[in-house]
Amino acid sequence: MLAPLTRPPVIAPVEPGPARWAFDVSGASPGEDFLGLGADLEPATLLAAYRSGVFPMPVSRRRSAMGWWSPDPRGIIPLLGLRVSRSLRASRRRFAVRVDTAYDEVVRGCADPRRPGGWIRADVVAAYRRLYDLGWVHSVEAWSVGLDGTERLAGGLYGVAVGGLFAGESMFHGPDRGDRDASKVALVALVEMLRASAGSRLLDVQWATDHLVSLGAVEVARPAYLALLAAALEVPSPRLTWPPP
Repeated sequence: MLAPLTRPPVIAPVEPGPARWAFDVSGASPGEDFLGLGADLEPATLLAAYRSGVFPMPVSRRRSAMGWWSPDPRGIIPLLGLRVSRSLRASRRRFAVRVDTAYDEVVRGCADPRRPGGWIRADVVAAYRRLYDLGWVHSVEAWSVGLDGTERLAGGLYGVAVGGLFAGESMFHGPDRGDRDASKVALVALVEMLRASAGSRLLDVQWATDHLVSLGAVEVARPAYLALLAAALEVPSPRLTWPPP
């Protein structure tokens, strides 16, 4: 059976109102990733940050002031540069893709404290859930289909869509051996949906880790990223539907 929707389809994201905080990276030194501590995680604050090329990440899993980051260089995945191996193409046939049907489960998987380098605290989970309710955050899910037709969430990703920007926050796959490619399947589906959307699109992955580089991620200097971001913010947010139109 298909997983139930966790919210009615959002036609257009809802602006939360003016932000109490402003973000300016013009004074950041080249090669400096960390900007500072403070502010809050209200929806308007988060949107102001993403529109400025900034995102939050705690410096500790303990409850403390929030850290704000603008990596230089920045990791992005060019939509025409995604690398899909032969084995990943084969894996795609084993999963069903869904969008926004299991957002909370995806975030729980990403926030599992047993994961190496886990950083997603309870306050972060709550903040992005508020943005999700307003239509700014999306999950892309890979479901494993059993022989009896039942489905199980095998992996997925979530991120923030603002105009033509999709800022990937985190991805995960389940513990079963057959789940290992599930997060990659979700990423491939996301890229295909963004490719199908009109206008300039930017897939931000924050840092180009070895894993993401193997999938086509590249690094761009902060000024180049900000130019790409400005162009992306000029187009409407995508309507992520699977399969893409």
